[in-house]
Amino acid sequence: MKFQLHSFGESGHSYKIALALHFAKADWQQIFIDFFRGEARSETYKNEINPMAEVPVLVHGDKKISQSGAILDYLHGKTGIYFGKNEQERSEILRWVLWDNSRLSGSLGPTRFLMNFIPKDKKPIEVISYLQKRNSTALSILESHLREQNWIAADQFSAADLSCCSYLFYPEDYGFNRKSYPNIDRWLSKIETYENWKHPYDLLERAYPPK
Repeated sequence: MKFQLHSFGESGHSYKIALALHFAKADWQQIFIDFFRGEARSETYKNEINPMAEVPVLVHGDKKISQSGAILDYLHGKTGIYFGKNEQERSEILRWVLWDNSRLSGSLGPTRFLMNFIPKDKKPIEVISYLQKRNSTALSILESHLREQNWIAADQFSAADLSCCSYLFYPEDYGFNRKSYPNIDRWLSKIETYENWKHPYDLLERAYPPK
């Protein structure tokens, strides 16, 4: 049965799910959400798709699943996306997925949004500066962690890598320079060598600028 992914290209959380589906060669389609025109905040979307007014949302049969970490967990059982072979490994993968959502993607995403997708005269400089300090700390943690291993939480590519890599592939300026983090750069380069890897804007329709 086909998966439907309610999403838009600028969303790193959407991209990590799209990439998971693409890597798994799953039968899926994007349901484009016109985020910058407020579609995700509409009453129709909240009533019919996600009362949290967020993307991504994965629809599979009669199931609607939101929050990227929960979706990755669901896809583990449906497509084989790796989420651990035993309780210990699964716990380690989940630890990094949750860390990413709270500390890495959870900070990089707002930084990128504020720096690139709102009018220049409305950019909150102090907020951006605060977020960039958080980003630097999180990236340093990931850089150190990857110093002596190929993958984040297992001996193979896993949901932890899918979760943590997503925002780091975007081209906009948000204070991240791959060459400043050689271990992260090496890890991202390994992901890019996968036969069917795709850049976020080649995998998902973009919502900005609003049409």
